[in-house]
Amino acid sequence: DSDKHRAFLVCTIYLTLSLKTSFVFDRPVHSSIAIFTQCGVALILLETLGPLFSRQPSKPEYDPIPLEDLHDGRGSPVTLPAPVDGHVRTRASKIILWISCIILVVLLCTRVEILRRVVENVECSKDTSGAVIPAILAFWEWISHMRHRRRVASDQVDDTIYTITLRFLTSSRLRYPVTVALLSYCCISASSQSSLPRSNFICPENSDIRSSIPRMQNLGIGVDACIALVVYHILDNVPGKLRGSGKGSAMVGLACIVSAMFWLVFGVFFERANPEHREWIRAAPPHYVSNLVKISLAMTLATLAGVRSIQHIGLVTVSVLGLFASTSTTIITYGWEQSHPFPPYSGGMVLLSLLCMILAMTAYFLPGATTDDTDRPSTRLAFKIHWTFLPSLFLIWFLRFWLTIARTSEVSYHPADLLIYKAPGHHMAWLQEAQASMYLPEAVENYRIRYKRDPPPKFNNWYGFAVSHMSYVIDDFDNIHNDLLPFWSLSPQEIRQRTWDAISDPNIGIGGIHIRNGKAEISEHVPGSHRWMLDGVVRMVEKFGEWLPDMDLAFNLNDEPRVAVPYDVAESMRKMGEGKTANKSTVLEFSSGRADGWQAVVPEGRPSAHFMERSFHPTFHEFGSIGCPPSSTARTQRLWDVRELCTECALPHSLGQFVANWTLSADICYQPDLADLHGFYTSPAAFKGTHDLMPVFSQSKAFGYNDLLYPSPWNYMDKIVYGPSPEVPDPLFEDKKNSLFWRGVPSEGVSPGTGTWRGMTRQRMVHIINKTPNPQALLLPYPIAKDNKHLRYEYVDIQELRNNISTDVGFVDFPRCANEDCPEEEQEFGKVDSTDFQAHWGHKYLMDSDGAGFSGRFIPFLQSRSLPFKTALFREWYEGRLTPWLHFIPQDLRLHGLWSTLAYFNGFKVKVNGKVVEAKAKQNEAQRIAEEGRKWANQVLRKEDMEIYMFRLLLEWGRLTDDRRDELGYTP
Repeated sequence: DSDKHRAFLVCTIYLTLSLKTSFVFDRPVHSSIAIFTQCGVALILLETLGPLFSRQPSKPEYDPIPLEDLHDGRGSPVTLPAPVDGHVRTRASKIILWISCIILVVLLCTRVEILRRVVENVECSKDTSGAVIPAILAFWEWISHMRHRRRVASDQVDDTIYTITLRFLTSSRLRYPVTVALLSYCCISASSQSSLPRSNFICPENSDIRSSIPRMQNLGIGVDACIALVVYHILDNVPGKLRGSGKGSAMVGLACIVSAMFWLVFGVFFERANPEHREWIRAAPPHYVSNLVKISLAMTLATLAGVRSIQHIGLVTVSVLGLFASTSTTIITYGWEQSHPFPPYSGGMVLLSLLCMILAMTAYFLPGATTDDTDRPSTRLAFKIHWTFLPSLFLIWFLRFWLTIARTSEVSYHPADLLIYKAPGHHMAWLQEAQASMYLPEAVENYRIRYKRDPPPKFNNWYGFAVSHMSYVIDDFDNIHNDLLPFWSLSPQEIRQRTWDAISDPNIGIGGIHIRNGKAEISEHVPGSHRWMLDGVVRMVEKFGEWLPDMDLAFNLNDEPRVAVPYDVAESMRKMGEGKTANKSTVLEFSSGRADGWQAVVPEGRPSAHFMERSFHPTFHEFGSIGCPPSSTARTQRLWDVRELCTECALPHSLGQFVANWTLSADICYQPDLADLHGFYTSPAAFKGTHDLMPVFSQSKAFGYNDLLYPSPWNYMDKIVYGPSPEVPDPLFEDKKNSLFWRGVPSEGVSPGTGTWRGMTRQRMVHIINKTPNPQALLLPYPIAKDNKHLRYEYVDIQELRNNISTDVGFVDFPRCANEDCPEEEQEFGKVDSTDFQAHWGHKYLMDSDGAGFSGRFIPFLQSRSLPFKTALFREWYEGRLTPWLHFIPQDLRLHGLWSTLAYFNGFKVKVNGKVVEAKAKQNEAQRIAEEGRKWANQVLRKEDMEIYMFRLLLEWGRLTDDRRDELGYTP
């Protein structure tokens, strides 16, 4: 029997650790059908096959009674019921049993619908806790047994408070529901103290779901308690349960299977009535299926072990064990993972709550007054549980105590101070490598050392072009090398064929450019709305086209990147590319007659089989994380509870709340929560992607994509420019408004009526500035910190921050939405008047955030005297040239450090825990970063720098598409 209890505890712990990162909640109805079916079949098999493996001989059975009913409060023996004939059952009991089974089916089906609705809108859920369920069950049991309990009058008149209390703790039946209620309360307290900070995922302020979802959660708790009671009633009203015959188990299993069949039939009718959802309903993503198999197996084992345990130690005891195991696992895991100063939390309260849980558990399993009946099975079980678990309980407390004292919320320096201090050193180290070559022979040699092959033909012309245009960057073109590396695994002929395939389809948003005899021309099938983009490329190529070989190029006309090759395939291609290191080049010129190798584009166009339409669909798992290793958390975990801030996801690239490694922050492989935090991943506006390595040039791309980056025509064609005038000047930093400014529209993705806008970056940015009621964590000096040499993370009321820090952030329109999402967004945010772009320069701090692709504002922001804050999923051609905290202020996509960063530069005076806390503004640092960014942008992000980058990119591409590429190269 103890093996069943241990199995139940192990499964409970596993599910506690697994469900928070499980894919099963992506499809709660699908998952419920599978789990109900598996559990139902297992329970029926338990009845059918259980007796065959039972080693206990058949014998008369006794109905179990609670331990405290073995004797009364004074130890008086209680008469046990007579043996029961396990084969006798009245017709009335059978009817009641079947009615109970029907009720269980209704409750299970209702619970699935509640789960579906709560998970679908989990951002509006509250921290209601199922920990109250054991208390509900305990009081229900107490009430139901009150009329059966014998009361023996006390003949002792000299009872003291001590003896009365001791008798209550050891003998009173009421001590069980009271201790269980105390345990539930302590578990709720401990869980709330060990919960992650709230994310800034939006729960609409005026939406019905803001109030309906918490009510639904409370209803779910009630339904869960009813399910447990009905299951216990079914098990308790079937004879022979102590022998483990499993008759009641079969009835419960049948109810599970009927519930699964109900939802399956409902799903079939729903699919036929809603064909637009058919693809999603029938889809079975591999990551979901593999995770569902593990979870359903654990749920089945937990169900089998739980049913058997209920039959031996009772429903309340099983629920108590499960609650304690789950809560203590959560507490220990939180303490282990959150070992850094951020986020702040009260370790002392967690320890106190855990101690309360342990005392409640000890009181619950404390045996009653001893009598001669202690050899009865229930009594022996109680003692066994008591002496087995007591040392373990206090071991858990001491482990949590050690984790608490090993952690502090205080730091001896401000992370932003350190990052600003180190930034110039990082920049100088990069710059020394980027411009190490002073002469052409040096540049050739550095190229060979860096890229393990000779430079491409015409490298001398490129070098002359770069030097004549005063380029600061001569040697560091790693972005080009990394983009092109996997294409070395394809033959030149295959690359040319794939290019033709891409530009021949007029319906996939890809336009072509033909370069012949140094002249660039736009291909067929380019719509007029996007022709300006290729006009910009043609104008760029004109500056150096005379040195380019004949070739065709495929350009992405949409903002979103396209090419996402699976990790294993891409890694294999990169290794093949690294293996193609050439010896001394023997051919110095591109092959003649190259134009004949490029197939002509037919006017009528031809459809491509490489690209698939995924607009308005989630893309993170199908196209985003597919570029990550199979073992990465982005592919193995699903952080479905978007209420919680994933601090572990931000930790590798952060120092507290502040981004410390901008390059690493783009890596999504350890950030599974980004699946819900950017419109490109939740519902892109125009996305036709491919898993094949297609030669597509894009203006920006997210991590894991294999598009070829090139300088954006948006900036080259001056679609948005830094152009102050006497009417709208760019004043000195100290003369600007001390405020954060942003104007725009929510353009990163489409919200077609499913509420996907609530997690998009721009919406969250505006919401956290203007609307969120959640307190924000800040690093505070003394008197919150212990002395003047330390800072301490503490939560500050958001209104206090808004009173200290000026912001001017808002939407001017809501173009990318449909159905109820449009009025919902407008009601949530409201509209502000649009402004002239040049009005940005009147503010000290400018916020920049991605749209559907890169942000075209960032370069003008850098060129101004204002300080840009940037949050971005996409990376552009100049990645690596700018140093965060020296040229701009980086922000995490979660935006959890935005207020803290503003407070650092702006200064503040707030009241926290009754104490006034003040920090001086860092205006000198802000002004210095703004000036450094302005100076550097005017040196490395000029139009000339775009031409230099494009020239080198197309020389490399020209060699890659040449049939004699292994022999091609420039040698002085």
